[in-house]
Amino acid sequence: MRSFAFLVPLALGAALALPALADDRGTISIEGRGEVVAAPDTAVVNSGVTTQGATAREALDANTAAMGELINTLKGAGIEARDIQTSGFSVTPNYVYSDARDANGYTLPPKIVGYQVFNSVSVRVRDLPSLGTVLDKAVTVGANTINGVTFSVADPSALYDEARRQAFADARAKADLYADAAGLELDGIRSISETQGYQPPQPYMMGAVAREAAAAPVPVEAGELTFSINVSVTWELADDKE
Repeated sequence: MRSFAFLVPLALGAALALPALADDRGTISIEGRGEVVAAPDTAVVNSGVTTQGATAREALDANTAAMGELINTLKGAGIEARDIQTSGFSVTPNYVYSDARDANGYTLPPKIVGYQVFNSVSVRVRDLPSLGTVLDKAVTVGANTINGVTFSVADPSALYDEARRQAFADARAKADLYADAAGLELDGIRSISETQGYQPPQPYMMGAVAREAAAAPVPVEAGELTFSINVSVTWELADDKE
């Protein structure tokens, strides 16, 4: 019994070690990066209307009328219904605070003196040259809040594919250099993994815009977008060069 218990672990250990000895090859892992720059072809604008009223109903009615006019104007400017989406809605009371105190010396609670209604929509502009005109018309009909403009490329697939080619070529060039310096050659690929990157231009912030400011199409610069791919590739290393 003692001899049998001693021999089994040795046999099992030898069997587990054999596959590692059969494929004990060196590897090299290298990262590559590819970048493609392109002009945007789409913009998203967040535009809204804020109204005040003595009652919530009064503020809401005013807001509903203004938003209806805004949406009709956007559609008249060529924006399709599918590209207009409600992005925010709120009804909040307006308070007035007082330093007056009650008989016990406690500060009196604030009083509601009116209500504010805010309603906003996200608008996708696919005809980028018309963006300035769309902004101008939105403000003209009562949009008193425009929180920003962001740009994008509607279909970046081809841009990312080109970035992938560049990233792999970059990784391969580095791996060839290291292998050559070590007197070795690259063999089969063990693994490839990637991460995507997207660097938009800074949003064009307009903030609250007064209606009186709308006298001409708003000047807008779209800039460029950067689409990048980082790739990590692991190669097996062949035997020493002959």
